[in-house]
Order: sequence, then C-alpha cells, then structure tokens
Amino acid sequence: MDDATPMATGDFDAAYADFIAGYPAFEGTTVLDEMRESEYGRLDRFGHIYLDYTGGSLYAESQLEKHFNLLSENVFGNPHSINPTSQAMTDWVEKARESVLAYFNASPEEYVAIFTPNASGALKLVGESYPFEPGSRYLLTYDNHNSVNGIREFARTKGASIVYAPLSPDTMRLDRVLMTELLSQAQASASNLFAYPAQSNFSGAQHPLELIGEAQELGWDVLLDAAAFAPTNRLDLGRWHPDFVSLSFYKMFGFPTGVGCLLARTPALEKLVRPWFAGGTIKIASVQADGHFMAEGAAAFEDGTINYLAYPAVEAGLDHISTIGIEVIHARVACLTGWLLQQMSALEHQNGKPLSIIHGPTGLEERGGTIAFNFLDEDGEFFDLRLIEILASRAKISLRTGCFCNPGAGEIAFRVEKDEIEPYFQQDQGLDFDEFRRRFSADYDREIGAVRISVGLATNFADVHRFLEFAASFLDRSTADFASVDTGLAASRKLRDSA
Repeated sequence: MDDATPMATGDFDAAYADFIAGYPAFEGTTVLDEMRESEYGRLDRFGHIYLDYTGGSLYAESQLEKHFNLLSENVFGNPHSINPTSQAMTDWVEKARESVLAYFNASPEEYVAIFTPNASGALKLVGESYPFEPGSRYLLTYDNHNSVNGIREFARTKGASIVYAPLSPDTMRLDRVLMTELLSQAQASASNLFAYPAQSNFSGAQHPLELIGEAQELGWDVLLDAAAFAPTNRLDLGRWHPDFVSLSFYKMFGFPTGVGCLLARTPALEKLVRPWFAGGTIKIASVQADGHFMAEGAAAFEDGTINYLAYPAVEAGLDHISTIGIEVIHARVACLTGWLLQQMSALEHQNGKPLSIIHGPTGLEERGGTIAFNFLDEDGEFFDLRLIEILASRAKISLRTGCFCNPGAGEIAFRVEKDEIEPYFQQDQGLDFDEFRRRFSADYDREIGAVRISVGLATNFADVHRFLEFAASFLDRSTADFASVDTGLAASRKLRDSA
C-alpha cells in the first residue's frame, strides 16, 4: 500500500482484503491465527483487545499445562544441595540455562547465562559490579529504560563521567555521526561502558546492532538492553557479541514472571566485582575470620535461593516460541504495525488536520511493533492521554500511557528543554509522573506523555481493526466534548488558571 485509504470505519471484510493486498506476507503467519483459538482463546472469550505486548507478552495455555504437569508429577527441592529432590531441580535449572544459550545461539564457551528477577535485575548486576573509576566513562543514549539510566548512580558514585547520546526529535533515532564521535572518547586507561537498547520501549525504533562491534573496537564494553527487541526479533549472539545482554522472559512469552536473564561474555564477566555476597554466591564465608570466597561463573551473581520452580517454564516458553518460529512472529508484527502506521497517519478531521502525532518512525524500516502517539482534536489540541486510557479501558482495549519508564525519549519526543524540566527536580518535595505532568501542563500548556500500543505474537487483524475504529471515534471532536470524563485534567487547568 503506497497510499493508505483509511479503513478504520469501513466494512471489516473490505478492510481485511485491502490489508492482505498491501501485506501479503501476513498469509504466511496463519499458524498464529490457529494458535489464537487454541492457545489464546481467552482473549476472544472475554472480549479483550490486548495491545500492550511491550509491557508484557501473553502466555499460551500449553505453557501452563506443561509446567504444572511437571510440578505435579515430580518432587522438587531447593537446588542448593545434592539430595534427590534438590538434584532433580538442579538438573532442570541447568537445562533451562542451556536452552537460553541455545535459543540465542550463544556459545557456552563465550557466554554465561545468569538468571535474575527480570531485565532490571540483570542491569543492576552490571551497574553495581562494573569497575567504574575516575577516568571511566558511562555512555548511554537518551532512549533508554530507567533501569539503564539508573546505572549512572553507580558510575557517579565511583567518579566516572556520564555522557548521553541524543536522538533526532523527528525520527527518534541516533545521530550516527555524533555517535561515532562519542564512541571515540573512550579512556584507554580506564573501563568504559556503553549501554543502549536494541529496540526502544518508547517509540519502537531499532538502533543499529553494528554499534556493538564499533564500540568494542574503540575500547568500550557494550551493554545491550534486549528486553523490547527479543520478543519479536532474532538476536543471534553467534553474529553479534555484546558483552552484556539484559532480558525479561515474560516480555517474550508471558509466563513465568519474576525470571529474567543476564547473558554475559566470560571476559566481561571477569571484570565485574560484586559489592556484597549472599547465600548461594560464595564457596565459603566466615564470621570470625571475616572473610569469604566468591563462587565462580553464574553462581556468583544469583543471590540467595533462586526462583527455582519457575525455571523449567523458561524452557517451555522458549520451546513455544521456537515451535512458532521467531521469523513468523516478526513477519506478523511487521505487517500489523505497517498497517496501523499507515491508517493512523491517514486519519484526518474534516478540516484536514491530522488525528494523531506518531513519535518515532512512521515506516517499517528498523522499527518494531511499538507505536507511541498522541491524538489531536479538530482544533489541534492534545486529547488528554488519561482520557484515551479511560475510554480504551471501557472498550476493553489494553494500552498504556505515560513515558513508559523512558524519560529521555519522552523529553526528546516532546522537545522539552533542560531549563524547562530542571526546576521540577530541584524541589524538596518529590513528584510522581502524574503530578509532574499536571504541573508541566499548567506551566507550559503542553503535553509531556504519550499513548502506547504494541502488537505481538497473539495479535490478529481484528484487534488492530477494532483499535482503528476506536481511534476514528475521536474524529471531528474537540477536547470540550469529553469535559464530563474525569481524567485529572480539570486539576491541571485549575492549577494553570491560578498560576
């Protein structure tokens, strides 16, 4: 489809025919339509339109069945022992570890899989243990999850320099020329860490994996946040060799929650020095001798008793994804995302003004299935994002609003300047996002948050068509038309009027 004809309010069959004409690759993903009925039938049974896959994927019925059958047919104990039940669990934990390495084509000669509570836990392990020192540099992009931003506190405490690489407000992509310049500033006499996301959890923009090798050649250890990328893309660690990779498995296949992973190259792992020890991370410790000896490899980073009963479910989830094929999932997500982008861009009020602003790439090149946007009324005013969330919820559409724990991308998208935002962080009383958003709106009469939808392995055309119908319900409407809906916007206006 070169020219998008809005199909949001048209006949479903006609819209689908038009969609298939533009995205014939979708017909190669019918296995997911079959699984929609057999594995994810609860969506249609309860009437849900689930568009929050970047927040968390959905689990298949067979994953639960396989996992609960395993638990009910075995006796498992804490793996920190060699008794029969402990050894049985140890075997399953190691099987899960091996399956993770195999799925990402990560050679066990090069990589270690360390289980964590989530991607944030993996990032914290790197941040607290990385050998930052005066002279070190921590380079990260504006487009990072807060769990990557938070590493700067470890870097700052140890005297390292912190540098952010900006984004283009129009494309939400990195400036490659500036990126090369920043990467050339690694300090040869100290350890340097470069962190960036393979895919933005805000805009869906995918940042070049080629940066991994470029950075390493210039003296950087590379931390790749793959939490938003891995659910719908192949990450081949036989081709790309980041030093650290953070993952959350619930974002890939829904169940289990509470289990993530840090994939670490062995030479990089040897650089990390843990600031404390815990049960399970040491060979031995003494109270009177005031000493301890750390365990080796993954064991030195898995604190206390791991979430061991959940780990076999990781293997089941990876098997489920492998059975479908990540390329099939990728193709489906690309088709649905492309159609959404075209349709949303084509929707206009009768006066010719656009219904939406999309933050990030409006084409499919180097982007995933996450779309951040704002709806505009017929006068060009922002519809309150809480209004969108409330009305979507009434329609049983699950989407998300805010800055999605990615403040840097939000500040770039809304063109917020440092001198505008800095005063809010110099106050004695801390603010949450809603309060900050109300105050910023009162002071500048501008929005600071977005609406986010994201598609995934169980999304079908009916889901995105229903969302476009929802979007079209705002055509030729003004913000005043929704004044009776309590969104907290009234409080913002009252604050602005009293300023």
